[in-house]
Amino acid sequence: MMNKFGIFSFLMVVLSVISFFILRGPNANLSIGIGVLGTLSILGVIFAILSKKWIPAITGIILNGGVLVFVFFLVLANGIAG
Repeated sequence: MMNKFGIFSFLMVVLSVISFFILRGPNANLSIGIGVLGTLSILGVIFAILSKKWIPAITGIILNGGVLVFVFFLVLANGIAG
């Protein structure tokens, strides 16, 4: 059974995926995408830690960590593009 923080952690992953599909495209503002995805995934990690249950915490940290890795690659692409 998950508590509300575990559910919020998974909700942050879902919101990150939805916001990625909304913000993508050839004319996308990369800075806004980095800010939104980074904020949502950090909030998801915090909610996963606050859930204090093993299964939601581990899966929430892994899923939101995957979003953070994706944000890191976006930051890298933004730096390369200038």
